[in-house]
Amino acid sequence: MQVSIESTGSLERKLTVKIPAERVESRVRERFNELGRTVRIKGFRPGKVPAKVIEQRYGQQVRSEAMNEEIGRSFQEAVRQEKLRPAVAPAIQTNPAAGGGEIEYTATFEVVPEIGRIDVSTLEVTRIDAAVSEADIDRMIETLRMQRRSWNPVERAAGPGDMVMFEYNATTADGRHPASGNDRAATLVGSGAFVKEVEDALAGMRAGEVKTVQAAFPAAFREPVLAGKSASVELSVVRVQEQVLPAVDEAFIASFGIRDGGLAKFRADVRANLDRELRGAVRGRTKGEVIEKLVNAWQDVEVPPAMARNEARALLAQAQQQAKQRGVEPPSSTDPFMAAATRRVRAFLLLNELAQQNQVQVDSKRVAEELALIASTYEQPEQVVALYQRDQELMSGLRNRVLEDQVVEWIVEHAKVTPRSASFDELMKQNAGA
Repeated sequence: MQVSIESTGSLERKLTVKIPAERVESRVRERFNELGRTVRIKGFRPGKVPAKVIEQRYGQQVRSEAMNEEIGRSFQEAVRQEKLRPAVAPAIQTNPAAGGGEIEYTATFEVVPEIGRIDVSTLEVTRIDAAVSEADIDRMIETLRMQRRSWNPVERAAGPGDMVMFEYNATTADGRHPASGNDRAATLVGSGAFVKEVEDALAGMRAGEVKTVQAAFPAAFREPVLAGKSASVELSVVRVQEQVLPAVDEAFIASFGIRDGGLAKFRADVRANLDRELRGAVRGRTKGEVIEKLVNAWQDVEVPPAMARNEARALLAQAQQQAKQRGVEPPSSTDPFMAAATRRVRAFLLLNELAQQNQVQVDSKRVAEELALIASTYEQPEQVVALYQRDQELMSGLRNRVLEDQVVEWIVEHAKVTPRSASFDELMKQNAGA
């Protein structure tokens, strides 16, 4: 095999490779022999199909496959020989006029940049120290009770936290809505789920009472004819209901699948779930900070344009899917995503370089734990595990995420670390607002 290399850009390389044609022909003969033993063609017994028939039927396909295999194999040999690290798959162009018993092709591709030694000892990062408290468990149990509350009708006036069903009509400068009759709605008094002036007026009203108030409907109100307008609103309360929270008793605990252990086991399970959620939040915040500071410190690392374009296309596809789900106009160009894509690729290059320089290898046990955690959020976790095990792309993505987490942890161990205490509640609120 003969290889010549040409630099056609700062990161673009062009390899010209010549391989003996006999390598392809040898593979073609092997494949024909395999087909002769296994192929089934009507009118011939298995293993007795004439070579000429196989050649006529499968010749073009076999030669194409053999050529592609040999080009792929020789390309990998060539990049190893030349100590190149391709960033993306090459563009291959064959030269049919090579002759001389040789096959010649050119492979054009971008390479991973030479980054050099990465010293993270000067990076300043924060280590978040947080733990789940008994108060956090109490709050979560109250949340679970709220999720399973029931509603009982009451004769008294509505107060904060009560559910009020009411009918209303609104008259604006443009006319009455609805034109006749009333609309019906329900709101939790004090929740801010409906128009503020209406909720304020409902507080203190009983079933059957009628009241008229002036209200300013928000621009995002669900009825376009009222959105952003001031109106005189006539209210008529249909029903007032108060919430009834379930007691934390044996039946309530059993509804979460806990048959033995009582309240102590229930609180232990709640703590375990909160601990898992907290670890994820801390890991996510730490990873975000570390990667941001790493990328900012090595902004001069050149990013292969093809990798950035591929990442921008992935971000575009994600944004289009989200726009479709929200029912809004989807973006059509990768341009708005190029800056973010470039940063993400630069982060990927830096993390991978750190992994190589410091022999950080993916921990198979952590991969299995992460997969089990993902699967546990589905009704049939064993099917999710089987899906990942069958799909190499999914599994590769999971292994890459785990390796990234391991590299981030390595950086935290070797950087300048400032500890910061944070509560569970604080971290959850920050995550919700992110």
